[in-house]
Amino acid sequence: MSVDLRTHYLGMELANPLVPSASTLSSRTDTLRRLEGAGAAAIVLYSLFEEQIEHEEMQVHGLLEMSAESNPEARSYFPELEDYNTGADAYLRHLEATKAELQIPVIGSLNGISVGGWTKYAKRIQDAGADALELNIYFVAADPDLTSADVEQRYLDLLAAVRESVSIPLAVKVGPYFSSMANMARRLVQAGADGLVLFNRFLQPDLDLDTLKVDPTLHLSTPEELRLPLRWIAILRGRVDASLAATTGIHRAKDALKMLLVGADVTMMASALYRNGPEHLKATLDGVREWLEEHEYESVEQMKGSVSQIACEDPVAFERSNYMHALVNYISPYDWRMVPGSPQA
Repeated sequence: MSVDLRTHYLGMELANPLVPSASTLSSRTDTLRRLEGAGAAAIVLYSLFEEQIEHEEMQVHGLLEMSAESNPEARSYFPELEDYNTGADAYLRHLEATKAELQIPVIGSLNGISVGGWTKYAKRIQDAGADALELNIYFVAADPDLTSADVEQRYLDLLAAVRESVSIPLAVKVGPYFSSMANMARRLVQAGADGLVLFNRFLQPDLDLDTLKVDPTLHLSTPEELRLPLRWIAILRGRVDASLAATTGIHRAKDALKMLLVGADVTMMASALYRNGPEHLKATLDGVREWLEEHEYESVEQMKGSVSQIACEDPVAFERSNYMHALVNYISPYDWRMVPGSPQA
């Protein structure tokens, strides 16, 4: 009997739990077709960025104002900004084309931190045919006058505003940097999130010693980075009434399996696809299927969450106890316990 790989995410039944996350890989139709052919159960399109929209709208405003001042009749001739072809229009056209091309669900992505026009663009993404929307919130709280309560409220206000503007399922992709992640997760769900994507990978700046300028070079993730989302998905499984998506550090079948076991509904990857190409998705899916068959699971749903915190034999292992155990038991070649003649050698 073949294993049933189906899972449910944001109210949608997906053929399997592997979903390419938002990245430039989704900007080309031929790559999207390859991802679908390799087994992608859904696609998260690349993000529409707040800064991109603001920059392009400012350019259009400048053009309209300059032209209007040079010709008195121009004030009634030029269209309103929302009728103009800005960067969002190209994104929406690509979304519509992707929906027409693929047979799998297509999830739009907005990347921003302020309410502003995001309600408008969320509605336009919905109208363009997106099956769901991922709100990718990327905010570095650098203002020392901004309290943690202020930061959390900004997230909740943005989410609530977008929730009011769309009826399609809404996932929220956030970073892990909250004083109480579990409480914040619950509040995000209460504010209208149908799903949580854990975690947004906040890219860290580097410094070029030759130019003395900040280096924005992208460094792809590694499998070691999956431990942070693994812990929190394990903790949140069964404690929040929302879908859970695991992202960051998922490169191989074993990574996806770990996330599913602790409670993820889907696992998302981008870095592994950048490194290995769209067909790497098929190899990962084959590995997931083979492991399930080998361990006599009938379905993904059967194993999903079976090692979450509320289901496992040692719940505190996801909290503090493993911290002490790892530090106390790690041995370095330079550790005094390895010195010949010492009591521990």
